[in-house]
Amino acid sequence: MEFTATYRFARVSPQKARLVLDMIKGRRVEDALNALDYSTKRIAPDVAKVLRSAIANANYLSQEKGVDVDVDNLYVKNAIANEGPRMKRIRPAPMGRAFRYQRRLAHLSIILAEKGANGAATVVTDEVTETARPKQAKGRTAAKKSSKKTAAKKTAAKR
Repeated sequence: MEFTATYRFARVSPQKARLVLDMIKGRRVEDALNALDYSTKRIAPDVAKVLRSAIANANYLSQEKGVDVDVDNLYVKNAIANEGPRMKRIRPAPMGRAFRYQRRLAHLSIILAEKGANGAATVVTDEVTETARPKQAKGRTAAKKSSKKTAAKKTAAKR
């Protein structure tokens, strides 16, 4: 089972938020909170707040709804920073002109999942997409090789 929490319209660019979110992906919840506490990034306390909210959501479901969840076995399955709306601003420039710039906003989303007793995740990943990627890569390299062969044949035919 997955538990989510989101923070919308964060006053940080998504690129900067992804630096912090990538730091906690795949970690246990306790380790992720410790990493965020010692991070020097400005968005780290906000990410920690979202992570605590996701933990609280999991705790609520385990107590109130009767879902069997062990909060100690939770880990950060996914952490995403999507782009929000941009605020257009104007900065004064020389000779009475104005320069426009944009202040970026981000939507942060953290997804928690529970690991089993043996350390394996209880959530099954989609294996179809993982096996499809290498086949596509092989097809691309095969296409490149065949185009090189045809180019060699054309040059040989001209001679």
